[in-house]
Amino acid sequence: MSMISEARLSDSPYIESVTRGWTLSEGTSIRPAEIHWHMVFVKQTGGTLALAVGPLTTSGIASWGEGGEILWIKFKLGVFMPHLPIKDRINAEQTLPDASIDRFWLKGAARQIPDFENVETFIERLVHEDDLVHDPLVSAALQDAPVEVSPRTLRHRFLQATGQTQKHIRQYERAIKAAALLRHGISIPDTVFEAGYFDQPHLTRSLKHFLGYTPAQILRQSQP
Repeated sequence: MSMISEARLSDSPYIESVTRGWTLSEGTSIRPAEIHWHMVFVKQTGGTLALAVGPLTTSGIASWGEGGEILWIKFKLGVFMPHLPIKDRINAEQTLPDASIDRFWLKGAARQIPDFENVETFIERLVHEDDLVHDPLVSAALQDAPVEVSPRTLRHRFLQATGQTQKHIRQYERAIKAAALLRHGISIPDTVFEAGYFDQPHLTRSLKHFLGYTPAQILRQSQP
């Protein structure tokens, strides 16, 4: 194993999860697509690199070097930074400039780099200063609640807050559901039906696109 990690949920309405990891050696792995964006802090000898990352529209290959300590803050859908347009980070990462060995620049201020335990305090400060905001319309639409705006306005709000269309997010969520069914031993034909795909080739294309694996590969991974 070349990387170990641990994750936790958060009681912050802005955070989906917080994860920290350690890279024990160089390595690569297939990574899934990601509809959420992250702030990532990579600590290595000489300092810490601060990044704003994602979302990632397709699966790909993740690689890492040895000897790093990494902190990932995954934000809830609809949470964004108005001064850092999320459309500029689709399938990309943006390096946030260093201020000192334990601080980085964000919107003209030197911010203390958070750690695994105090992420919520760090996020509360960003929210208080309006550097991090949440669009409740996006959350409502994703929960199938009625929204009193035009389809055009809703599409614009999704692109502003998530960098993606609602349709793309739904397709990703369906792929995640299908993979969960397969990992629980549900057959491929039954998964096609339960997850609402047209046929098996449709399921295969979706899982390969979003997760990097075919249905048969996911089934095999789930077996003892």
